[in-house]
Amino acid sequence: MVKFVLTLLIITFVVRYVLPAILRFFVASFVQKQARKYTEQFGGAPFEAPFGPPPGSGPGRGPAGQVHVDFIPPKEKPRKPQEFKGGEYVDFEEVK
Repeated sequence: MVKFVLTLLIITFVVRYVLPAILRFFVASFVQKQARKYTEQFGGAPFEAPFGPPPGSGPGRGPAGQVHVDFIPPKEKPRKPQEFKGGEYVDFEEVK
């Protein structure tokens, strides 16, 4: 009976604490391997931003912290609402 309880405790400890750590390691390495495989297949370095650096981070864009606006949309003049003259009169006839 003692041997059974001790075996059960050891199995519980392994399943609860050791197995998740081992699985986490293998899953992380598998995901990294697949990411490298697909990024190399599509012509990029592994774990690199897929579309290059963000705009404005290159040289010649001015000092950091300043905002440069390329396009300002023109302001539209507010339209005056056209006066509603009313609709057509429709005779109502009750059908029984």
